[in-house]
Amino acid sequence: MKKTKFKQNEMKKFNKETLKIIPLGGLGEIGKNMTVLEYENDIIVIDAGLMFPTEEMLGIDFVIPDTTYLEQNRQKIRGMIITHGHEDHMGAIPYLRDKVSCPIYTAKLTAALIEAKAKEFSIKKPDIKVVASGQKFRLGIFDIELIRLSHTMPDELGLIITTPLGRLVYIVDFRIDYHDPKEKDLLNHLERLGNDGVLCLFLDSTNAEQEGQSVSTIKVKEKIESIIGKAPGRVIVTSFASSLPRIQSVFDAAQKYQRQVLISGRSMKNTIDIGLRLGYLKINPKLLVENINRIHNLDKRKLIILCTGSQGEEYAALVRMAAGEHRQIKVEPGDTVIVSASAIPGNERAIANTIDNLFREGAEVIYGGEEAEVHASGHAKSEDLKLIIKLTKPKYFIPIHGEFRHLVRHAQLARSVGIDQKNIFVIEDGEVVKLTKNGGQISKNKVSAGYVLVDGLGIGDVGNIVLRDRNVMASDGIFIIILTVDTKTGKVLTSPDIISRGFVYMREAEDLINKTRQEALKSLELRNKNYPVNWTFIKNKIRDDIGEFLYKQTQRRPMVIPVIIEV
Repeated sequence: MKKTKFKQNEMKKFNKETLKIIPLGGLGEIGKNMTVLEYENDIIVIDAGLMFPTEEMLGIDFVIPDTTYLEQNRQKIRGMIITHGHEDHMGAIPYLRDKVSCPIYTAKLTAALIEAKAKEFSIKKPDIKVVASGQKFRLGIFDIELIRLSHTMPDELGLIITTPLGRLVYIVDFRIDYHDPKEKDLLNHLERLGNDGVLCLFLDSTNAEQEGQSVSTIKVKEKIESIIGKAPGRVIVTSFASSLPRIQSVFDAAQKYQRQVLISGRSMKNTIDIGLRLGYLKINPKLLVENINRIHNLDKRKLIILCTGSQGEEYAALVRMAAGEHRQIKVEPGDTVIVSASAIPGNERAIANTIDNLFREGAEVIYGGEEAEVHASGHAKSEDLKLIIKLTKPKYFIPIHGEFRHLVRHAQLARSVGIDQKNIFVIEDGEVVKLTKNGGQISKNKVSAGYVLVDGLGIGDVGNIVLRDRNVMASDGIFIIILTVDTKTGKVLTSPDIISRGFVYMREAEDLINKTRQEALKSLELRNKNYPVNWTFIKNKIRDDIGEFLYKQTQRRPMVIPVIIEV
């Protein structure tokens, strides 16, 4: 009887226990992926990525997750798991070193990339525990099993997480490559998990809008080899630096067609060095052109240039070549350029400009991603997503990693294969899903999960007000009015000086400038009635009056900055 009573009490307590799922990044956006799983006094963190700034984030270098919640609960954090080495999954680690300090569990290649990044930032190497697919370990209450996933770079890890409430399957960036015999093992394993019972499935949504299945990397390899084999002159290939299989295919083609390869771009060189050191790349040293100045002495029909710049990055090697600003390499007629990458959202314009410039220089440019068969997306499309959902048969489903429309489309796919609508949670950063033995729901309370902006050495010191000011200056310019007044009398000593930047060209707007001077003096009339005056009030009055005056005259609102100098 005593034993039965104990079990009932335990069950009552168990019903109150809650698993919290808290995305701090990556849901409702592309990038800065970070998810928090919390059960009672234990927290694990999955990924710590960065995001490229949007167009309105003028001057911003990167965006990283807001980790306020983790900082407030740092005593609960048992570890961070990094699924793979792309920047949107591990790029924020150096910026979070003082905020979130815990052991990092990740695979060998990703660990090397994190260590290289720490060296680049001149910071202490993080506490990294190197793990591998198939390995199991425990973090607090969470039992972790790592599974191998296919992506555009090696060592991609998926997670099977066993909690007191049930099993979670967490699958980030992945694709199903049906030509890879190891892929069948993954699908069989997921099916067994589904038969045993999966509480919740988390699944990458990036390509949820795309119909069909993933393009095989074998096709891409064959296409690139074919282009290189037929090219009449130099071949310039740009790809993500982290795409080691693509890099390997370029060197394989070089070996086959007796070409040498020059590597251009720091990140490309660093990643290839790491790939060679860890055995992820097999390259004949004789293929490498070590000295860039030697390329002028080489037969152009025997040269491949492997470079950065697939996203149109301002200072990347290909972009400088296309603009004629690279010191050693000039694009010429007869060159063939292969853009072996897809556009990260927000980079489309920069990529288009680079391709236009390459055509202007006379190159033949092959681009277009999967349609041109020179790139295979690392993200599963709709049919493969549905397959994973059907195999795992989860009770709950949370689409992750994608803009909001991707999450919604992914939820629709889940419904189409039988997942109950009430068990699908389409959430964004900061929203909290609570799972208990009695059910699941989205909490009414959110956690802080905004943008933390990185600008130069500043982390988080540029906020919405600064961005708003930058956008105002960018859209309508800045208008500075300088008034010199007598300290004793408060009278204006000289005609107001005016500086205009990005608003009007002063030499061609003399009438407007003179009228503005008179308006500024009118705003100062109040000080003659009562001196000394509150100069802060006067400056605000000048700003408002001149702002209104300029808008009436031009239908534009520059940022007006009054400056009063007392002498």
